[in-house]
Amino acid sequence: MKLLVDNNLPPRLGRGLGAFFDGMHTVVHIKDKFGTGSLKDEEWIELLGREGRWCVLTAYRNIARKRPSRHVFSHSGLIGFFPAPAVAKWPMERQCARVLTLWPKLVSISETVASGFYEISATGDRLRAM
Repeated sequence: MKLLVDNNLPPRLGRGLGAFFDGMHTVVHIKDKFGTGSLKDEEWIELLGREGRWCVLTAYRNIARKRPSRHVFSHSGLIGFFPAPAVAKWPMERQCARVLTLWPKLVSISETVASGFYEISATGDRLRAM
């Protein structure tokens, strides 16, 4: 799986997951991938879409809700994983633990769907389509 951690989550989350899954998956923070965190959503979405088969971990839920981001995202073949509002309020180490707990589900989704929006809930072992 290729996972981009968006700018609204700390670079240490992307780097930590990247180190943990080194050699198995590609995990990178947006600042490390593009050298900046100031790209407009539509720009980085289109760039990732051209590369193909990327997933995005982001707490910015408007990507899944509002145009033009939702339209561009869904037509770029990206898969978005969004922490539920309750999860987004947790300390970062707890959010990371939740992502690690659900990692097999994230990988499974990345291998079986072409694009979509999924919520990382506070409980359970399923991801809810948004």
